[in-house]
Amino acid sequence: MLKNSIYKNFTQFLKEELAMPADALEIAQKAIEENPGPIPMILWQYGLVNLEELDRIYDWLETV
Repeated sequence: MLKNSIYKNFTQFLKEELAMPADALEIAQKAIEENPGPIPMILWQYGLVNLEELDRIYDWLETV
């Protein structure tokens, strides 16, 4: 799991850059708690991001 400060910035990125609604973030959080794994892949598997957004997420994570 991402460190708390990075996770906070990551969720901010999802909200601001990918316009992910708060309810989608809640779904993602529950999914991560139930099935720990790489957060970007969980977002994609649950249909919360598409492949283009998944690429943007990995690009963002590379800069952190």
